[in-house]
Amino acid sequence: MSEDREIRRVRALFLSDVHLGMKPVRSAQLADFLKAHDAETIYLVGDILDGWRLAKQWHWPAQYNELIQLMLDKAAAGTRIVYLPGNHDEFLREYLGTYFGEIELVDRTIHTSATGKTYLVIHGDQFDVVVMNMKWLAHVGDWAYNAALRVNIAINWVRRRIGLQYWSLSAWAKQKVKNAVSVIGRFEEALVHEAKQVGVDGVICGHIHFADIHDRLGIQYINTGDWVESCTAIVENHDGHFELIKWTEMVTAEPRKTRLRKVAGQ
Repeated sequence: MSEDREIRRVRALFLSDVHLGMKPVRSAQLADFLKAHDAETIYLVGDILDGWRLAKQWHWPAQYNELIQLMLDKAAAGTRIVYLPGNHDEFLREYLGTYFGEIELVDRTIHTSATGKTYLVIHGDQFDVVVMNMKWLAHVGDWAYNAALRVNIAINWVRRRIGLQYWSLSAWAKQKVKNAVSVIGRFEEALVHEAKQVGVDGVICGHIHFADIHDRLGIQYINTGDWVESCTAIVENHDGHFELIKWTEMVTAEPRKTRLRKVAGQ
């Protein structure tokens, strides 16, 4: 990240599905994003750690410690940080209601926006039928996702050589494969139904690695996406407006133009 990048101040920041412990994680990009944003409240909406992966093979490079320290420094400086564990870091659910440093651990919470609207904040795995009732199948899906990431490494090595941006096989499949689209739709319906039962104006979640903001189901549905591939997050500005941030696209737009000019001039 450029040292002279202006720090953006927002009211709240929501991010999820970092999956520290998986090898193809964008921890450096997330550190840059956090350095570029100053929020009054940060919600870590689950799967920040990947306990499933760490239990199989320990992978914890130095940049993970730097990222954790960056979050702790923000908390010490006065930022409220709320951690809502997901299915991959479900071991932290044993500590709900406690604090890790200045970071509070809760299963769900209600966020009130600048306009007074209320939002249920929850990871979302609690409403995933596969995760709740067929955990073995969820682990199979996790294996398939990691296999897709390995294929993506080769694909994107070629794309980088010709000056193209990162492309996600799994994200493409979620948009194009009928069954995947159906699963996403049912997940959204379940979360919106829960939010209506709670009596709030919207829901903010993660889990499915598919960032989106819409109100097609009667109330506002917001999904933070992920930091394994998409590098997406949600911010609430001081006027109460929620915005989907696609960090990789923001920081690579100008460098990509430069690379394309160099390729054309060869």
